[in-house]
Amino acid sequence: MANAREIQGRIKSINDTMKITNAMYMISSTKLQRAKKELAETEPFFFTMQSMIARTIRHMPEMQSRYLTHDPVGSGKKRGFLVFTADKGLAGAYNHNVLKLAEEELEKSEEWNLFVVGELGRQYFAGKKIAVDEHFLYTAQHPTFDRARVITSKLLEAYDNGELDEIDIIFTSMKNGMQSETRMERLLPLTQQDFSPTVMQHAVGVQQEEFIFSPSPEAVLESIVPNYVTGYIFGALVESFCSEHNARMMAMEAANDSAKDMLHQLSIEYNRVRQAAITQEITEVVSGAKAQKRKKKGDR
Repeated sequence: MANAREIQGRIKSINDTMKITNAMYMISSTKLQRAKKELAETEPFFFTMQSMIARTIRHMPEMQSRYLTHDPVGSGKKRGFLVFTADKGLAGAYNHNVLKLAEEELEKSEEWNLFVVGELGRQYFAGKKIAVDEHFLYTAQHPTFDRARVITSKLLEAYDNGELDEIDIIFTSMKNGMQSETRMERLLPLTQQDFSPTVMQHAVGVQQEEFIFSPSPEAVLESIVPNYVTGYIFGALVESFCSEHNARMMAMEAANDSAKDMLHQLSIEYNRVRQAAITQEITEVVSGAKAQKRKKKGDR
């Protein structure tokens, strides 16, 4: 059994760690609320872009565009993966789930190009000797629309130049206030199935509207798509940021609960050791008093 001083040292160490985990919990809570507000403010723009693309494709089903395909992209195509991770750990399984899904998709692909947002993801793939775009360096912290626009321009440049046949995005979305889900979604090319009335519930009921495209449907679509991709990427940035801090809050809460349980057990152990020490001291004092008493009787 450890002595009282050792137990006190462990209790102090746990209390110091709890100060850090509590601070991290509060910081993540503040960032999460701010990010949720930004997401709610940008969702109308994103849904409007979706609706506009759906209406354009629905009115011109035979339209030809480099951003539109009528068939799923098959094997043998060069795929681009945009992966969102955090800049640091201590967020439960958040990073692990994203990286696991990304590795699974890479194994299925013959040719690919990997774009990673977040320092932890870049270090992970570098440690596994998996090539990532070295010039694609973006932080996962404090997502902004400008950052999403820059990311979109780089991806579209590679797509327009024929370097990529397909672009997929791997990120973590918030299912509700407590749960998140790791997802992979197709960014480009767009397919008619993605914008069908059964998928786009808010687009139902406008099939008979009069639509005029100027200068052409293809030009309209090519003007809309970059804004749509930018909105999608920004939404993924914010949702990933929300999911990261939600996961970190849950991890810190679990750490605090474990620390409280450890402190409770250590307090009990400390009290037992202290009680044993006091009992031993009392026994020694009583034994000493009895010895002195016997010695005085012997002197007489």
